[in-house]
Amino acid sequence: MTSVIFMGTPDFSVPILEGLVEKGYEVKAVVTQPDKKVGRKQLVTKTPAKIAAEKLGLRVFQPVKLRKSPEIEELIAMHADLIITAAYGQFLPSRFLESVKIAAVNVHGSLLPKYRGGAPIQYALLNGDAETGITIMKMVKKMDAGVMYAQQALKIEPSDTAGSLFSKLALIGRDLLLETLPRIIAGTAKQVTQDESKVIFSPNISKAQEQIKLEITATQANNLVRALNPDPGAYLLVGGQRLKIWQAEVSPEKTSLEAGKLIANDTRFAISFADGTVLNLLEVQPAGKKRMKIKNFLNGQGSKYRLGEKIVDE
Repeated sequence: MTSVIFMGTPDFSVPILEGLVEKGYEVKAVVTQPDKKVGRKQLVTKTPAKIAAEKLGLRVFQPVKLRKSPEIEELIAMHADLIITAAYGQFLPSRFLESVKIAAVNVHGSLLPKYRGGAPIQYALLNGDAETGITIMKMVKKMDAGVMYAQQALKIEPSDTAGSLFSKLALIGRDLLLETLPRIIAGTAKQVTQDESKVIFSPNISKAQEQIKLEITATQANNLVRALNPDPGAYLLVGGQRLKIWQAEVSPEKTSLEAGKLIANDTRFAISFADGTVLNLLEVQPAGKKRMKIKNFLNGQGSKYRLGEKIVDE
């Protein structure tokens, strides 16, 4: 039986872990990020990968920093046939990658060499790409730079968010990995070197990127909303308070008003952006409140704003 050390953290990793177990791979260990405090009540919450691993009766490791942890020695000593990673969230030391008998393989959420880094799915939405995809690749010391074993593309729909793409790509990643692994194990998998001239990086989303600025167009604002849904969410600064935007749509209308002004406040809540573009807000979350449809927002706070008023802070 081929042995595996699996490394993953969010929901994206769960179907891939479950698929490996269902296909009969021996998962010696599941390595995932430490439990974190989540939400207003700061409840300590297990990662989705840990929850899945416990249901499957697998050993779980959660080092804060893998590189210098005591756990790394135990993992190296396992000398598994494969390391499989899927959105784990930490760099892996070279001596760990080299400890496996066959290969260290990553399920990456992009069509490499586009979007190496920690937020490939979010950047595909941020940049308004028509498609994204999955790459099955060999892990090397340099981030996401290893040879590629297989790729599969996915069309991005206008309604897609990061959350919906993560769900779709997790299933594609599972199936493509399970299809490719037998060839990797047999040493017959085709290995394609990445074109370094086409590399684009996708660093983790920063706090500063979460604010929807007025210098961007309505389309760019909507792309940001989709990229940051469901986590961490994009926001407008309105009267010094954060108004998170969970769903929006680009209006076909144009306006001569400067960016940040209220365009409509009756059956819809619309704001002007750069180049005379207009964004309709569909689902919002005022500071300290729950998410709400725009109809409910208009029935409450929405009516206090006047048409033509600049309501969004720079």
